[in-house]
Amino acid sequence: MKAESSGTPLETQLRNCSAPVWIQLGQAFDGENVNKDFHLVYSEREILYAGEQTPPAELVKSGQQDADLLLPNHTVMPGLIEAHAHLFLAGAERDPSVRAETLKLDAEILLAQAEARLPRLLRAGIIAVRDAGDKDGVGLALQARYRSNRGVPMPYVDSPGPAIHHKGRYGKFMGEDMEALGGMEAAVADRVQRGAYRIKLLATGIINFEKGAVTTQPQMSAEELVAAATAAKGYGKQTMVHCSGHSGADNCIAAKVDTIEHGFFMDRDQLAQMRDRNMAWVPTFAPVQFQLDAPECIGWSSQVCANLRRIIDAHSRLLQAAAELGVCVIAGSDAGSHGVPHAHGFFDELEQMERAGYPTLSILQSATSRSVERLGFDQAMGRLKKGYLPRFILSDRPLLDSVRHLRSGATVVFDGHIFSGGDDAGQPGM
Repeated sequence: MKAESSGTPLETQLRNCSAPVWIQLGQAFDGENVNKDFHLVYSEREILYAGEQTPPAELVKSGQQDADLLLPNHTVMPGLIEAHAHLFLAGAERDPSVRAETLKLDAEILLAQAEARLPRLLRAGIIAVRDAGDKDGVGLALQARYRSNRGVPMPYVDSPGPAIHHKGRYGKFMGEDMEALGGMEAAVADRVQRGAYRIKLLATGIINFEKGAVTTQPQMSAEELVAAATAAKGYGKQTMVHCSGHSGADNCIAAKVDTIEHGFFMDRDQLAQMRDRNMAWVPTFAPVQFQLDAPECIGWSSQVCANLRRIIDAHSRLLQAAAELGVCVIAGSDAGSHGVPHAHGFFDELEQMERAGYPTLSILQSATSRSVERLGFDQAMGRLKKGYLPRFILSDRPLLDSVRHLRSGATVVFDGHIFSGGDDAGQPGM
């Protein structure tokens, strides 16, 4: 067996390989399981073979006996899926006043800024994003551009368009109220007509951090959420629901929505009900963790910091319970929120999940295959499997030992395009 080449960047080696490319690696995470001595054969359009046996002769180049590249010290895994991000917003800006001005920018500027983030997401290994909604149509525009297939590599984008909320309640900055269209069913129909791939609902307000609790009543009743979920299913669409607080979660569970986003202050019984109803949970630690880590950015007192610590600790215990109960957990960071930059905030989220006690393998599943399959993405990705898109990460770091190694610059293969070096967190725009 030949050893890995020394002194030649892996990116260059891959570029010099003609299709179909056959790589033999020391280790793989295929989206579900860990494999040793793994073979991967791929073209620009699809994975032709993935497994621990030598690939069939008809899938490699004529007469080829050995892999194009032998990488015994590398791990390969599917590219990452960010399941909750607001692509229209930069999250890295920490100054609240500067951030507030950003929300006043024209839609064209917000779209241009969002487009500039997309290549950086690919370099970081993020191959798909489930957008979490915006009022200006940025997510829908990016979704349309992805599907126009212009030959310019960009992550898969799936957007709900504007979130649906009640007039005068939380969500104006990212949504439109249902009253403007005459009610819930009309609002759902409007989003579908605009091209939304799913329906985003704001079932509650947000956490009152000074009180350390959700202090307002849910803005959507169980009956309203049932109406929304029923209407969405009629169009073949899933529902993603912003929700924190026990009573709000009860309403979501009664409606059997597809995903609960955030879910702070839920309890173990509610998690069990979610499991039994095939509902998924996207915990989004990152925005709250940022406020705990950098309270000076908002001016939080020591009492508020104590509240934040209590909330994070309870959320961590809830995640441990989800693992024990077999709840479908999906990784999403709420990137674009204050202090949560795109890509880097997602790595923060994965690392926080690990600190909370969620198993590393489960985290990797939640950020790859589990995300794609439960969220109903319409393209085959998130696994190393025959017929799937060739979108994967190669690294000589021990990716399967801890998710913190995902942050290191790896080599990303995306439909024949090759990126390396990760993303520079010091550069603005994320």
